[in-house]
Amino acid sequence: MEPFADLLEEAPVMALLVDRDHRVVAANQAARRYFGIDPQRLPLHVAEVTREARLDELLRQGRPEGEARLTHSQRVVTSKLVPGPVSGQTLVFLTDVTELRRLQTVRQEFVANLAHELKTPLTALRLAAESLGSNRFAERIVIEADRLSAIVDNLRQLAEIEAGRAVVERSPVEVDAVVREVTQHAAGRPVQVTVSQGLMVDADRAKLAQALGNLLDNAAKFSPPGSPIELHAEPVDGEVRITVRDHGLGISPEHWDRVFERFYKVDPARSREVPGTGLGLAIVKHLVLLQGGRVWTEAAPGGGQVFGLALPSS
Repeated sequence: MEPFADLLEEAPVMALLVDRDHRVVAANQAARRYFGIDPQRLPLHVAEVTREARLDELLRQGRPEGEARLTHSQRVVTSKLVPGPVSGQTLVFLTDVTELRRLQTVRQEFVANLAHELKTPLTALRLAAESLGSNRFAERIVIEADRLSAIVDNLRQLAEIEAGRAVVERSPVEVDAVVREVTQHAAGRPVQVTVSQGLMVDADRAKLAQALGNLLDNAAKFSPPGSPIELHAEPVDGEVRITVRDHGLGISPEHWDRVFERFYKVDPARSREVPGTGLGLAIVKHLVLLQGGRVWTEAAPGGGQVFGLALPSS
Protein backbone atom coordinates (compact mmCIF):
# COMPACT_ATOMS: atom_id res chain seq x y z
CA MET A 1 0.00 0.00 0.00
CA GLU A 2 2.92 2.40 0.52
CA PRO A 3 3.60 3.06 -3.21
CA PHE A 4 -0.13 3.59 -3.68
CA ALA A 5 -0.29 5.87 -0.63
CA ASP A 6 2.53 7.97 -2.09
CA LEU A 7 0.63 8.18 -5.40
CA LEU A 8 -2.53 9.20 -3.55
CA GLU A 9 -0.66 11.92 -1.66
CA GLU A 10 0.72 13.37 -4.90
CA ALA A 11 -2.67 13.55 -6.65
CA PRO A 12 -3.30 17.12 -7.91
CA VAL A 13 -6.92 17.04 -6.69
CA MET A 14 -8.61 15.92 -3.49
CA ALA A 15 -8.55 12.13 -3.17
CA LEU A 16 -10.27 9.80 -0.71
CA LEU A 17 -9.82 6.04 -0.47
CA VAL A 18 -13.14 4.50 0.65
CA ASP A 19 -13.82 0.89 1.69
CA ARG A 20 -16.90 -1.24 0.93
CA ASP A 21 -18.65 0.17 4.01
CA HIS A 22 -18.15 3.72 2.70
CA ARG A 23 -15.55 4.52 5.33
CA VAL A 24 -12.66 6.80 4.39
CA VAL A 25 -9.47 4.84 5.10
CA ALA A 26 -7.01 7.32 3.56
CA ALA A 27 -7.00 10.89 2.28
CA ASN A 28 -4.36 12.96 0.55
CA GLN A 29 -3.16 16.33 1.81
CA ALA A 30 -5.53 18.32 -0.44
CA ALA A 31 -8.55 16.42 0.93
CA ARG A 32 -7.34 16.59 4.54
CA ARG A 33 -6.94 20.35 4.29
CA TYR A 34 -10.26 20.92 2.48
CA PHE A 35 -12.38 18.81 4.85
CA GLY A 36 -10.27 19.29 7.99
CA ILE A 37 -9.56 15.57 8.30
CA ASP A 38 -7.47 14.29 11.20
CA PRO A 39 -5.70 11.22 9.74
CA GLN A 40 -5.36 9.77 13.24
CA ARG A 41 -9.15 9.41 13.43
CA LEU A 42 -9.52 7.41 10.21
CA PRO A 43 -11.34 5.30 9.21
CA LEU A 44 -14.52 7.41 9.34
CA HIS A 45 -17.72 7.19 7.33
CA VAL A 46 -17.59 9.39 4.21
CA ALA A 47 -20.64 11.37 5.34
CA GLU A 48 -18.90 12.16 8.64
CA VAL A 49 -15.71 13.23 6.88
CA THR A 50 -17.37 15.41 4.26
CA ARG A 51 -20.43 16.38 6.34
CA GLU A 52 -22.50 15.73 3.21
CA ALA A 53 -24.83 12.80 2.50
CA ARG A 54 -24.74 13.40 -1.26
CA LEU A 55 -21.30 11.83 -1.67
CA ASP A 56 -22.45 8.76 0.23
CA GLU A 57 -25.42 8.58 -2.13
CA LEU A 58 -23.13 8.69 -5.17
CA LEU A 59 -21.10 5.84 -3.73
CA ARG A 60 -24.20 3.74 -3.06
CA GLN A 61 -25.41 4.33 -6.61
CA GLY A 62 -22.02 3.34 -7.98
CA ARG A 63 -22.04 6.30 -10.35
CA PRO A 64 -18.60 6.84 -11.94
CA GLU A 65 -19.09 10.62 -12.03
CA GLY A 66 -21.36 13.10 -10.32
CA GLU A 67 -21.74 16.48 -8.69
CA ALA A 68 -22.56 17.30 -5.09
CA ARG A 69 -23.42 20.59 -3.48
CA LEU A 70 -21.89 20.80 0.00
CA THR A 71 -24.70 22.58 1.80
CA HIS A 72 -22.79 23.14 5.02
CA SER A 73 -20.15 25.24 3.27
CA GLN A 74 -22.05 26.36 0.16
CA ARG A 75 -19.37 24.75 -1.98
CA VAL A 76 -19.83 22.60 -5.08
CA VAL A 77 -17.60 19.65 -5.89
CA THR A 78 -17.49 17.21 -8.77
CA SER A 79 -16.60 13.59 -8.06
CA LYS A 80 -15.02 10.83 -10.09
CA LEU A 81 -15.07 7.25 -8.76
CA VAL A 82 -12.60 4.57 -9.82
CA PRO A 83 -11.81 1.13 -8.34
CA GLY A 84 -9.26 1.18 -5.53
CA PRO A 85 -6.13 -1.00 -5.16
CA VAL A 86 -8.01 -3.63 -3.10
CA SER A 87 -11.27 -5.32 -3.98
CA GLY A 88 -14.22 -3.43 -2.51
CA GLN A 89 -12.34 -0.15 -2.25
CA THR A 90 -13.18 2.96 -4.23
CA LEU A 91 -10.94 5.88 -5.00
CA VAL A 92 -12.90 9.15 -4.99
CA PHE A 93 -11.37 12.16 -6.74
CA LEU A 94 -13.00 15.48 -5.84
CA THR A 95 -12.64 18.88 -7.50
CA ASP A 96 -14.03 22.13 -6.12
CA VAL A 97 -15.87 23.84 -8.98
CA THR A 98 -17.63 26.52 -6.93
CA GLU A 99 -15.88 29.43 -8.62
CA LEU A 100 -16.33 27.88 -12.06
CA ARG A 101 -20.07 27.48 -11.48
CA ARG A 102 -20.27 31.07 -10.22
CA LEU A 103 -18.51 32.38 -13.32
CA GLN A 104 -20.80 30.31 -15.53
CA THR A 105 -23.81 31.83 -13.82
CA VAL A 106 -22.39 35.34 -14.22
CA ARG A 107 -21.78 34.70 -17.93
CA GLN A 108 -25.27 33.31 -18.46
CA GLU A 109 -26.87 36.27 -16.70
CA PHE A 110 -24.70 38.71 -18.65
CA VAL A 111 -25.68 37.18 -21.99
CA ALA A 112 -29.37 37.13 -21.06
CA ASN A 113 -29.29 40.76 -19.90
CA LEU A 114 -27.28 41.88 -22.94
CA ALA A 115 -29.72 40.16 -25.30
CA HIS A 116 -32.63 41.87 -23.56
CA GLU A 117 -31.02 45.30 -23.71
CA LEU A 118 -30.01 45.01 -27.39
CA LYS A 119 -33.44 44.03 -28.62
CA THR A 120 -35.02 47.49 -28.29
CA PRO A 121 -32.31 49.56 -30.08
CA LEU A 122 -32.10 46.98 -32.87
CA THR A 123 -35.83 47.23 -33.43
CA ALA A 124 -35.59 51.02 -33.49
CA LEU A 125 -32.67 50.87 -35.94
CA ARG A 126 -34.65 48.66 -38.29
CA LEU A 127 -37.71 50.92 -38.18
CA ALA A 128 -35.54 53.99 -38.82
CA ALA A 129 -33.90 52.32 -41.82
CA GLU A 130 -37.27 51.35 -43.26
CA SER A 131 -38.44 54.95 -42.95
CA LEU A 132 -35.57 56.07 -45.22
CA GLY A 133 -37.30 54.46 -48.17
CA SER A 134 -35.98 52.07 -50.78
CA ASN A 135 -32.28 52.48 -51.38
CA ARG A 136 -29.42 50.04 -51.11
CA PHE A 137 -27.99 51.61 -47.95
CA ALA A 138 -31.26 51.45 -46.06
CA GLU A 139 -31.87 47.90 -47.29
CA ARG A 140 -28.41 46.90 -46.07
CA ILE A 141 -29.12 48.37 -42.65
CA VAL A 142 -32.36 46.39 -42.44
CA ILE A 143 -30.56 43.16 -43.41
CA GLU A 144 -27.82 43.64 -40.81
CA ALA A 145 -30.34 44.68 -38.13
CA ASP A 146 -32.30 41.49 -38.80
CA ARG A 147 -29.10 39.44 -38.58
CA LEU A 148 -28.15 41.05 -35.26
CA SER A 149 -31.67 40.44 -33.96
CA ALA A 150 -31.35 36.76 -34.88
CA ILE A 151 -28.02 36.56 -33.02
CA VAL A 152 -29.57 38.21 -29.97
CA ASP A 153 -32.53 35.81 -30.01
CA ASN A 154 -30.22 32.81 -30.32
CA LEU A 155 -27.93 34.03 -27.54
CA ARG A 156 -30.91 34.54 -25.27
CA GLN A 157 -32.17 31.03 -26.01
CA LEU A 158 -28.75 29.51 -25.31
CA ALA A 159 -28.49 31.44 -22.03
CA GLU A 160 -31.90 30.14 -20.93
CA ILE A 161 -30.95 26.55 -21.79
CA GLU A 162 -27.58 26.73 -20.02
CA ALA A 163 -29.19 28.31 -16.96
CA GLY A 164 -31.64 25.42 -16.75
CA ARG A 165 -34.66 27.63 -17.45
CA ALA A 166 -35.71 25.93 -20.70
CA VAL A 167 -38.97 24.02 -20.39
CA VAL A 168 -38.98 20.57 -22.02
CA GLU A 169 -42.33 18.90 -22.66
CA ARG A 170 -41.53 15.40 -23.85
CA SER A 171 -44.16 13.08 -25.31
CA PRO A 172 -44.45 10.48 -28.11
CA VAL A 173 -43.78 12.37 -31.35
CA GLU A 174 -44.31 11.09 -34.90
CA VAL A 175 -41.04 11.71 -36.75
CA ASP A 176 -42.57 11.72 -40.23
CA ALA A 177 -45.00 14.51 -39.29
CA VAL A 178 -42.22 16.73 -37.91
CA VAL A 179 -40.05 16.09 -40.96
CA ARG A 180 -42.88 17.03 -43.33
CA GLU A 181 -43.41 20.21 -41.34
CA VAL A 182 -39.80 21.41 -41.40
CA THR A 183 -39.00 20.41 -44.99
CA GLN A 184 -41.73 22.74 -46.26
CA HIS A 185 -39.52 25.67 -45.20
CA ALA A 186 -36.05 24.36 -46.03
CA ALA A 187 -34.47 27.58 -47.32
CA GLY A 188 -35.90 27.03 -50.81
CA ARG A 189 -33.79 23.92 -51.41
CA PRO A 190 -35.09 20.53 -52.55
CA VAL A 191 -34.96 17.97 -49.74
CA GLN A 192 -34.81 14.24 -50.45
CA VAL A 193 -36.56 12.58 -47.51
CA THR A 194 -36.23 8.94 -46.46
CA VAL A 195 -38.07 8.20 -43.22
CA SER A 196 -38.97 4.72 -41.99
CA GLN A 197 -42.67 4.29 -41.42
CA GLY A 198 -44.12 4.54 -37.91
CA LEU A 199 -41.06 6.11 -36.28
CA MET A 200 -41.85 7.60 -32.87
CA VAL A 201 -39.50 9.41 -30.50
CA ASP A 202 -39.79 10.55 -26.90
CA ALA A 203 -39.20 14.25 -27.51
CA ASP A 204 -40.37 17.83 -27.30
CA ARG A 205 -42.00 18.34 -30.70
CA ALA A 206 -41.27 22.06 -31.02
CA LYS A 207 -37.63 21.66 -29.99
CA LEU A 208 -37.15 18.71 -32.35
CA ALA A 209 -38.61 20.77 -35.20
CA GLN A 210 -36.28 23.67 -34.40
CA ALA A 211 -33.23 21.37 -34.28
CA LEU A 212 -34.07 19.81 -37.65
CA GLY A 213 -34.81 23.23 -39.14
CA ASN A 214 -31.39 24.47 -38.04
CA LEU A 215 -29.69 21.42 -39.58
CA LEU A 216 -31.52 21.97 -42.87
CA ASP A 217 -30.61 25.68 -42.89
CA ASN A 218 -26.97 24.79 -42.22
CA ALA A 219 -26.97 22.26 -45.08
CA ALA A 220 -28.52 24.83 -47.44
CA LYS A 221 -25.87 27.45 -46.62
CA PHE A 222 -22.93 25.21 -47.43
CA SER A 223 -24.30 23.33 -50.46
CA PRO A 224 -23.76 24.35 -54.09
CA PRO A 225 -26.77 26.15 -55.62
CA GLY A 226 -29.43 23.71 -56.77
CA SER A 227 -27.91 20.69 -55.05
CA PRO A 228 -30.32 18.59 -52.96
CA ILE A 229 -30.29 18.12 -49.21
CA GLU A 230 -30.86 14.60 -47.95
CA LEU A 231 -32.74 13.81 -44.74
CA HIS A 232 -32.78 10.23 -43.49
CA ALA A 233 -34.40 8.75 -40.36
CA GLU A 234 -34.27 5.19 -39.11
CA PRO A 235 -34.48 3.18 -35.86
CA VAL A 236 -31.18 1.86 -34.46
CA ASP A 237 -30.69 0.11 -31.10
CA GLY A 238 -33.60 1.69 -29.24
CA GLU A 239 -33.16 5.16 -30.64
CA VAL A 240 -34.16 7.05 -33.76
CA ARG A 241 -31.29 8.51 -35.76
CA ILE A 242 -31.98 11.44 -38.06
CA THR A 243 -29.27 12.66 -40.42
CA VAL A 244 -29.07 15.64 -42.75
CA ARG A 245 -26.56 15.53 -45.60
CA ASP A 246 -25.30 18.37 -47.75
CA HIS A 247 -23.23 18.20 -50.94
CA GLY A 248 -20.76 20.90 -50.06
CA LEU A 249 -16.99 20.80 -49.56
CA GLY A 250 -17.24 18.92 -46.27
CA ILE A 251 -15.36 19.50 -43.03
CA SER A 252 -11.93 18.18 -42.07
CA PRO A 253 -12.07 15.59 -39.24
CA GLU A 254 -10.03 17.78 -36.87
CA HIS A 255 -13.00 20.19 -36.70
CA TRP A 256 -15.73 17.62 -36.04
CA ASP A 257 -15.54 17.84 -32.25
CA ARG A 258 -15.94 21.62 -32.29
CA VAL A 259 -18.50 22.42 -34.99
CA PHE A 260 -21.31 22.43 -32.41
CA GLU A 261 -19.61 25.19 -30.39
CA ARG A 262 -21.07 28.69 -30.56
CA PHE A 263 -19.45 30.95 -33.19
CA TYR A 264 -16.92 28.25 -34.16
CA LYS A 265 -15.75 28.80 -37.74
CA VAL A 266 -14.23 25.96 -39.72
CA ASP A 267 -13.23 28.35 -42.50
CA PRO A 268 -13.46 32.01 -41.41
CA ALA A 269 -13.10 33.27 -44.98
CA ARG A 270 -15.96 31.11 -46.20
CA SER A 271 -18.09 31.90 -43.15
CA ARG A 272 -17.97 35.62 -43.93
CA GLU A 273 -19.59 34.88 -47.29
CA VAL A 274 -22.40 32.81 -45.78
CA PRO A 275 -25.18 34.59 -43.89
CA GLY A 276 -26.01 33.24 -40.45
CA THR A 277 -25.62 33.77 -36.74
CA GLY A 278 -22.93 31.16 -36.02
CA LEU A 279 -25.17 29.72 -33.31
CA GLY A 280 -27.44 27.32 -35.20
CA LEU A 281 -25.46 24.14 -34.55
CA ALA A 282 -24.82 25.09 -30.91
CA ILE A 283 -28.57 25.42 -30.43
CA VAL A 284 -29.11 22.05 -32.11
CA LYS A 285 -26.72 20.42 -29.66
CA HIS A 286 -28.33 21.96 -26.59
CA LEU A 287 -31.88 21.23 -27.75
CA VAL A 288 -31.05 17.58 -28.40
CA LEU A 289 -29.16 17.12 -25.13
CA LEU A 290 -32.15 18.59 -23.28
CA GLN A 291 -34.25 15.76 -24.70
CA GLY A 292 -31.83 13.02 -23.68
CA GLY A 293 -30.27 12.66 -27.11
CA ARG A 294 -26.92 13.18 -28.79
CA VAL A 295 -25.46 14.84 -31.90
CA TRP A 296 -22.56 14.14 -34.23
CA THR A 297 -21.10 14.91 -37.63
CA GLU A 298 -19.20 12.81 -40.15
CA ALA A 299 -18.05 12.85 -43.75
CA ALA A 300 -20.65 11.88 -46.34
CA PRO A 301 -19.73 9.09 -48.80
CA GLY A 302 -18.75 10.71 -52.07
CA GLY A 303 -18.42 14.20 -50.60
CA GLY A 304 -20.31 16.60 -48.41
CA GLN A 305 -21.05 16.45 -44.70
CA VAL A 306 -23.57 14.60 -42.55
CA PHE A 307 -24.98 16.07 -39.34
CA GLY A 308 -26.99 13.73 -37.15
CA LEU A 309 -29.06 13.62 -34.02
CA ALA A 310 -30.41 10.66 -32.11
CA LEU A 311 -33.32 10.54 -29.64
CA PRO A 312 -34.82 7.71 -27.57
CA SER A 313 -37.51 5.72 -29.37
CA SER A 314 -41.02 6.01 -27.99
